[in-house]
Amino acid sequence: MSTEAVESQQVVVESDYDSPTWRQLSDFSVTVTGNNFPSHASYADLRLSSVKDMGSVARADRKVVQGEFGYVLEDVPHFTDYLPDVPTYPNPLQDNPAYSVVKKYFVNEDDTVPQKIVVQKNSPRGIHFRRAGPRQRVYFEPEDVYACIVTCGGLCPGLNTVIREIVCGLSYMYGVKKIVGIQGGYRGFYSRNTIPLTPKSVNDIHKRGGTILGTSRGGHDAIKIVDNIQDRGINQVYIIGGDGTQKGASVIFEEIQRRGLEVAVAGIPKTIDNDIAVIDKSFGFDTAVEEAQRAINAAHVESESVENGIGVVKLMGRFSGFIAMYATLASRDVDCCLIPESPFYLEGRGGLFEYIEKRLKDNGHMVIVVAEGAGQELIADSVRSMGHEDASGNKLLLDVGLWLSQKIKNYFTSRQRMTINLKYIDPTYMIRAIPSNASDNVYCTLLAQNAVHGAMAGYTGFTVGVVNGRHTYIPFYRVTEKRNKVIITDRMWARLLSSTNQPSFLSAEYIEEIKTPREPPK
Repeated sequence: MSTEAVESQQVVVESDYDSPTWRQLSDFSVTVTGNNFPSHASYADLRLSSVKDMGSVARADRKVVQGEFGYVLEDVPHFTDYLPDVPTYPNPLQDNPAYSVVKKYFVNEDDTVPQKIVVQKNSPRGIHFRRAGPRQRVYFEPEDVYACIVTCGGLCPGLNTVIREIVCGLSYMYGVKKIVGIQGGYRGFYSRNTIPLTPKSVNDIHKRGGTILGTSRGGHDAIKIVDNIQDRGINQVYIIGGDGTQKGASVIFEEIQRRGLEVAVAGIPKTIDNDIAVIDKSFGFDTAVEEAQRAINAAHVESESVENGIGVVKLMGRFSGFIAMYATLASRDVDCCLIPESPFYLEGRGGLFEYIEKRLKDNGHMVIVVAEGAGQELIADSVRSMGHEDASGNKLLLDVGLWLSQKIKNYFTSRQRMTINLKYIDPTYMIRAIPSNASDNVYCTLLAQNAVHGAMAGYTGFTVGVVNGRHTYIPFYRVTEKRNKVIITDRMWARLLSSTNQPSFLSAEYIEEIKTPREPPK
């Protein structure tokens, strides 16, 4: 069947990504061109349309392909979707001596990666993403490439490593000479603040924390940014940032596509909290967990050196408690871990105060790790800033570490008449500002190189990330539609409760409610 015939039909897609129920939706139509379909899909059954996901209408840039046995490819945009006559060229890597000994270096166009790897024998094949890596044909001549890199949002270990490896990947693998850095986040496009980037200028930046390009929150005006990109003649844009940044990158891509520009937009997801959906983990997370051990160890030493010592450590985690959970499991010195996903209460039977009192009587000291987003509902009534947001749209959180420390002091000194020695440690910005460790450095290198491969191959409007241990290209909407959170009915949280021996602080009714699967939306 020809591509044109395929494009005129509709697609059967999953309306709820976690539901086995498949529905056919035909309210809206979308045209997708090119031959970027897996060869193993049954072309007679391929149907393309827009998708209704979780009750909302999908955007027209979504590419969904269905194959046999419940196979679904959530593909990423490509130049040929809106520029059908764009020329291609042989990949320069085939003549690169560094890769001459590599067997099967180019990725097969049909390669995809499943989102879910644990299945039963009768399970549908499920959602897949396009495998990342170099292709045999590219859509840019190296001498014509004008690339820019921008970093946005908060700091995170590994930012400089990603910058370095994008520059070195473009230069050494593809022979690109013209690369600039946009200074100060998205606002740098307006002010035209740029610095030239070469392998020599970025040679040792991975040894430093922060970002050599500077960063900021907000400042996103897609029209002005794309005007600037078009005026400069930039044709590859690499955007490093978290949830809000990737949403901004998606809008930039849509404006570029609307204007019909041959400009590739590639995102590299960055969040120290590890809360980006779909991907296995975000860069900087391993470094953050490792560095958090220092603060936990200090709290443990302080608490065990005095009578009734309590060490309270606040770690990152606005909405997701991954750093706190993994740091607790790695430490073995933590007696209680509090995260945003697991509600807790202070007073009464089974509450935090009762547990603290028991641990102090049994051990004489204890260490509490609290994620910055935990317990916000307990203190929301006392401070009016709960409704305020920063420039990126993130809700301003209260300092739960200080609040919890004061509550513990007040309870034991005034009500229990028990002397305690409490030390509060907040290493948040120290962790954000350090260079990445060896594990994250390797991870950053692979993310950066695969972003370069994708842009050179004509893919655009994508985020690069690891899914089930394989590097993939993921549509922007999939990494921004929801946050990755700790599942407190999962085995990992059960392992933590077993390790710390802390109560769950949840009522039996609440546990039963979250364990009961909800009916999919009709």
